[in-house]
Amino acid sequence: MTVDVEIGKFQGGRSWMVRAGVIGVIFLALTVVLGLKDPRTALFSYLVGYTFWAGVALASLVLLMIFHTFHAKWMVVLRRPLEAIAATLPFFVLLFIPIAAGMKHLYTWVQPGPLSEEQRHLLEHKGPYLNVTAFLVRTVIYFIIAGYLGRRLFGLSTRQDETGDVQLTVRQRRLSAGGLPFIAVVFAFAAFDWLMSLNPFWFSTMFGVYYFAGSFVTAISLIAILNWRARGKDLYGDYVSPEHSHNIGKLMLAFTAFWAYIGFSQFMLIWIAGLPEEIPFFTVRMRGAWAPLGVFLIFGHFFLPFFTLLSKNLKRKPGRLAVVAIWMFVVHFADLYWLVIPTLSPDAFVFPLSVVTAFLGVGGVAVAAGIWTIRGHFTVPVKDPFLSVSLRYRQP
Repeated sequence: MTVDVEIGKFQGGRSWMVRAGVIGVIFLALTVVLGLKDPRTALFSYLVGYTFWAGVALASLVLLMIFHTFHAKWMVVLRRPLEAIAATLPFFVLLFIPIAAGMKHLYTWVQPGPLSEEQRHLLEHKGPYLNVTAFLVRTVIYFIIAGYLGRRLFGLSTRQDETGDVQLTVRQRRLSAGGLPFIAVVFAFAAFDWLMSLNPFWFSTMFGVYYFAGSFVTAISLIAILNWRARGKDLYGDYVSPEHSHNIGKLMLAFTAFWAYIGFSQFMLIWIAGLPEEIPFFTVRMRGAWAPLGVFLIFGHFFLPFFTLLSKNLKRKPGRLAVVAIWMFVVHFADLYWLVIPTLSPDAFVFPLSVVTAFLGVGGVAVAAGIWTIRGHFTVPVKDPFLSVSLRYRQP
């Protein structure tokens, strides 16, 4: 059964799209200028911004596919922004070019310096995996899989807006259920390649889940922000009820706890094992100049949002929930900064200007791509057979 909503195709947002695009291009250009003076610092900064925004897009795709797989009806009214964010993944292929071009500055395994006999042997052992060709081929595969799934789900959903064909819902569900294992592997191995291989002598089988957990709670937080701001002519926010907001808040709470659980488990297992090749990663980040940021993450990324999100009243008010969501953006950025930059400067805390320019540059382009994707389409799946169920949803 379909339901009519008083909403037209979204034709606005042009000024926001242009502004975001211009900001993105300007700050990317500034990052390039800073990179001419110090390419290594600029590339590490760029990696922080890139993995932040690419992780949000990947996590949005995973969240969308989970909803389809479990036949979730309550979130139909919230689905279109997830679809639009996931559909931006092909743009991240172009944004990956600076990383591909500057690999020798980022990854020590590309051009190894002086090594001990043990380190040399370990790198040779990892050679079939850690080499430039394999790295780039894997990244292309990641984007083929993720880009196809994101664009395909968006295309099927928007086609249903025109035809009302119920079978398109079935196809989205089947594609999501079949594609979830593949996108899970993509997420994990992208984390291994883009982030963990910065330290080729360190490894953690939980690292992919850790990156996913942080990106996932940030993607949910982005939906909370959009629920608050996307109100007005032809925007879906006017159809978002306190019940929907409450559920988004509960997801934020759950995955805040999940991030803490994965982070603690990874730390505990490595610390207890006491293996020489594993401990230095945390030694650098939990002692000396980087220790305050590590402590900040414990309280800022878990304790503060966890206890704040326990409030039922807060979760039912989109404006208040959005404040927490913005905070989650800040602490996820801090988390990625803590993962990446100590490899560049293990002995001293640094915060180069290029970190800001790269984050705003990649973010500006990503936001512009998202607005460009949604323009000309309904911001609500107007002919989804379960839209009426979503609009009437109440907490069980």
